Amino acid sequence: MMSGSRLISRLIILAIISTAFFTVRSIRLFPDERSSLEDASSDFMEAPAYQNGLECSVLAKNRLLLACDPSAVHIAMTLDPAYLRGTVSAVHSILKHTSCPQNIFFHFIASGSSHALLAKTLSSVFPSLSFKVYTFDETIVKDLISSSIRQALDSPLNYARSYLSEILSSCVHRVIYLDSDVIVVDDIQKLWKISLSGSRTIGAPEYCHANFTKYFSDRFWSDQKLSSVFDSKTPCYFNTGVMVIDLERWREGEYTRKIENWMKIQKEERIYELGSLPPFLLVFSGEIEAIDHQWNQHGLGGDNVVSSCRSLHPGPVSLIHWSGKGKPWVRLDDGKPCPVDYLWAPYDLHKSQRQYLQYNQELEIL
Repeated sequence: MMSGSRLISRLIILAIISTAFFTVRSIRLFPDERSSLEDASSDFMEAPAYQNGLECSVLAKNRLLLACDPSAVHIAMTLDPAYLRGTVSAVHSILKHTSCPQNIFFHFIASGSSHALLAKTLSSVFPSLSFKVYTFDETIVKDLISSSIRQALDSPLNYARSYLSEILSSCVHRVIYLDSDVIVVDDIQKLWKISLSGSRTIGAPEYCHANFTKYFSDRFWSDQKLSSVFDSKTPCYFNTGVMVIDLERWREGEYTRKIENWMKIQKEERIYELGSLPPFLLVFSGEIEAIDHQWNQHGLGGDNVVSSCRSLHPGPVSLIHWSGKGKPWVRLDDGKPCPVDYLWAPYDLHKSQRQYLQYNQELEIL
């Protein structure tokens, strides 16, 4: 975990040493991010091999056995060619800061057409990583998706988080879901160990100061039949990019079907504009386990329309999240990074970052 003052100091140092480097990069010497179905293995450097500390439990070395081991930390992420660079950086940050990296199992969800190539890239970058790539059948959700405020939110893969209980094996009882535009600067074990009290199915930082009414249309709020879903609750906004999920309770509550039902209503009534988020709010808001805000310092990509620069919130930081339109790898490659993007760059294993990583290694701030 990092303090806010330590992060600010690190930003200043990184900004100074990187000025010349990013001035050169602004002429765009490096290729655009891959979004086509090509083998990206050669685009990345191999990650360091992170080992368990002496205090770690000894778990199965067989990856198939570890995939179902309840003692392992299970993390689910989508695997999209357009966001691959972000995913690699997120995984790198998790392994670097956890005390027991060999006790983590990653569950990646990809579309069928990109499954094999993405798995090959991950194996190349992280040779000892325990993971499985699952194929997401996009046809099950494609007809339920309504257009939203930003095209990226309409990707079927963006809705895979609603189907984790069906995609992952039934032997997986609990999982941490993470978006691809995050880095973790604390031990992920701490997030894993958070208790979900009572019958809570989801744990996430919630933001009760946010204007909750803006997430739904006037039509929704004026229809008593629809808005009554919140009558017995105190609903608060939460970001679905960082969630601890009890998959057993999810399956028992048939929450995937409940989310789908709201998506069907959306197709007819047009009650929201923000993709996969509002159905989660409709089903879970007011009934989640509130986790400390340090586990999702989100919104650093600006809003959903403009890639604006934002600062970290005061206080301790465990996870930094570039939700919004702006992504750090895009802004860095364009030579127009925001100050917080320098915090993402040390975890970037893309070969275009080789010179930048050397700067960091010399200063021993990685």
